[in-house]
Amino acid sequence: MSQSFSQNQARRNRKQRLWQQKWSLKTKAIVWALSISVLPVVAIGTATYYYGINLITKQIPQVRLESAKSSTETELALQRQLLLLLTGTGVTAILAGAIAVFVTNRVMSRVSKAAAISNTIKTKLRPNSEFTEVFIANQDELVMLERNITLFTDLLSVLVQEKEAEADYSQLLIKITRWIRESFNEEDVLKTTSEEIRRALSIDRVTIFCFNSNCNGTFISESVAPGLPKILGVTVSDPGFEAGYVGKYQSGSIHAIDDIHKADLSDSDIDLLEQFAVKSHLVAPILKGKQLFGLLIAHQCSRLRFWQQSEIDLFAQIAMQVGFALDYTKLLEQVDTKADKAQLFIEITRSIRQSLNEEDVLKTTVEEVRKVLSTDRVLVYSLNTDWSGIIIAESVVPGYPKVLRSEIQDICFGQGYVEKYQSGRVVATNNIYESGLADCHINLLESFAVKANLVAPILKDEQLFGLLIAHQCSRPRDWQQPEIDLFAQLAMQVGFALDHARLLQRIEAEGVQSRLLVDTIGSIRQSLNEEDVLKITVDEVRKVLSTDRVMVYSFNANWSGTVIAESVVLTYPKVLRAEIQDPCFGQGYVEEYQSGRVLAINNIYEAGLADCHISLLESFAVKANLVAPILKDEQLFGLLIAHQCSRPRDWQQSEIDLFGQIAMQVGFALDHARLLQRSEAERMRSQLLVDIIRKIRQSLNEEDIIKTTVEEVRKALSTDRVLVYSFYANWFGIIIAESVVSGYPKVLRSKIHDPCFTQGYVEKYQSGRVVAINNIYESDLADCHISLLESFAVKANLVAPIIKDEQLFGLLIAHQCSEPRDWQQPEIDLFAQIAMQVGFTLDHARLLQAYQAAEANGE
Repeated sequence: MSQSFSQNQARRNRKQRLWQQKWSLKTKAIVWALSISVLPVVAIGTATYYYGINLITKQIPQVRLESAKSSTETELALQRQLLLLLTGTGVTAILAGAIAVFVTNRVMSRVSKAAAISNTIKTKLRPNSEFTEVFIANQDELVMLERNITLFTDLLSVLVQEKEAEADYSQLLIKITRWIRESFNEEDVLKTTSEEIRRALSIDRVTIFCFNSNCNGTFISESVAPGLPKILGVTVSDPGFEAGYVGKYQSGSIHAIDDIHKADLSDSDIDLLEQFAVKSHLVAPILKGKQLFGLLIAHQCSRLRFWQQSEIDLFAQIAMQVGFALDYTKLLEQVDTKADKAQLFIEITRSIRQSLNEEDVLKTTVEEVRKVLSTDRVLVYSLNTDWSGIIIAESVVPGYPKVLRSEIQDICFGQGYVEKYQSGRVVATNNIYESGLADCHINLLESFAVKANLVAPILKDEQLFGLLIAHQCSRPRDWQQPEIDLFAQLAMQVGFALDHARLLQRIEAEGVQSRLLVDTIGSIRQSLNEEDVLKITVDEVRKVLSTDRVMVYSFNANWSGTVIAESVVLTYPKVLRAEIQDPCFGQGYVEEYQSGRVLAINNIYEAGLADCHISLLESFAVKANLVAPILKDEQLFGLLIAHQCSRPRDWQQSEIDLFGQIAMQVGFALDHARLLQRSEAERMRSQLLVDIIRKIRQSLNEEDIIKTTVEEVRKALSTDRVLVYSFYANWFGIIIAESVVSGYPKVLRSKIHDPCFTQGYVEKYQSGRVVAINNIYESDLADCHISLLESFAVKANLVAPIIKDEQLFGLLIAHQCSEPRDWQQPEIDLFAQIAMQVGFTLDHARLLQAYQAAEANGE
């Protein structure tokens, strides 16, 4: 309707410009009247005058011939008559012109009056519109009257349509008002408004602009046609309102612009509107509680739009109803808040208290608080000892960044805020840009898309555990006091719930710890040897602690060590048999671990460890660890170590206590296994000694005895070589018997010359000395002895004397060639007893041979 009207008007404007170039109607009428009345008189008079002059000119010469005197008189008389005729003609022409002008003025005054009346009517029908300015500049009253009559005809049709539209708009206003009033919160009111107006008025975009305290603001609601840029969430830091225009909006002014390029807008405003494809727009204020809340804005983007008065009136009335609805929802929220606050508090507290562990408490808290406050994000920020922290729980609506597990370093927090939050401080920030925050804090909040926030402390065990934080991301938010009070009370209840959960966990942990300790110790004690004890320990402890790796690290004499048992999940490196050199351990840690120290490291990067220790732990993929000493025979045998590789871990005291007790029980189990092994070894040694002696005694000559000895001893000791070295008179000697595993050199019949033997060793061996060398390179042997042993591929050896006829006959020697060997005392004792029994058997064989020889001689 408005489009067809504007097209007709444009055509009339083009015609108007042509008519404006001509004379006015009054001028033309006077000219025509004068032409009709004066010109005929003047023409007749002039013709008569010239005819008379011509006649005189022709007749006077003839008359002069007849009478000179009479001709002169006659000529003068004729000229007087002609002048009189000419004067009468002029007077007649003037009178006729005056009469014509008088009559024309009388007639045209009525026409002008009619034209003026038509303009007045037109101005009243269309005030302050381009429509009313058509032909006003035209001075032709008839053309003006004609065009006004034509315009009145078009206008009458338009008015009829507008009356019908007004009736429709009245019904539409009722419907939209009802829909708005049926919304129960501010968000629904704004969303319903923008959707319904855009649909009803066929507008490309309807949006709501919310003011901040300094007249800046954000577009907080939008309904837009597909394909057009969205303006929702855009914050305008400098709207560029002309001076005093906010005051006009406050007083209810409506701003309708048919063409933004022809309006008195600043370049920045035009740039902003062009950015969102706006060609025409309509703005009405939304007053909430007699204060300017924001603006209801309509954008026409596809074409220019000439806003009709009925549309403007409807738009203004809807904006007014939105303000009423916002007041109404505010009252409803206040009433609901006061009525439901106690019930909400009870329900949320019940939900939180039903959680039986810290993780569930925090998860339930953020979910329930976000729903109650209808905010965009709620999180729990846990503080470390240095007042840095990590976000450990979060509930956030889709569309905003997730910040769970984000670590935050705030060097100012410990100095400026801890005491305040410790004393219960609650901070409500309606707009982060107007709260005097430091730039670093604003940058942090901007990275989380925060516009407003609410912060309350969580106290656990009467200490500041962390912060409960609510974020409004869509727009700034004016936090209400009931919301702040509820939020603070819920944060307090979270602290109580965490205390409660901790007590429950401690009680449960103590019960579980007792059961786990009994079960684990039972499993360990069932092991009958050291290897089984360690293997079962690492497997059971890793299951109990649900950790990534458990291992046993055994010390050497110089406090270096080896990983001798390990249980590890598949995704992390295996470190079994890894050898570790730590030159600092003996100086700094032995006494502490010897006295029972248990070390718990939650994060290796925050424990003050040396770089070499961190590098070692990183090579094992360790993030956190737990270390307890294993004491065997009241000496530090090694360490029981648990590794958390996936992430840092906050070891609980119950876990630390359980771990320390298990490590202690491992020491007891190793002592028990050692006693069992010693008892079993004694029994087996006795039986083995009996068996070997029986086999040796069954041999009837010296060669068989020695040969049987080396074979049986090598099997019994599971060593690489056993030999018998027999002395000459000069204490040099020869190897007279050997049993050796394949792969090592055979040394049978090898002669050995040792000039030092008589000086340093004969008496010692004669008196029963037994030598056990675990590692030839660590036993202070002479270089010549080491070279000799190296030629035999020896790494460790065991030497016992063979006494025959109470004299040193030779040496029984065991060689370990594959690796150094820690000879155990039962092995050494068995070896010495066998060497002694070899001497007795050689004596017995000699006596038997002598007896048999004497008997043969007697026969």
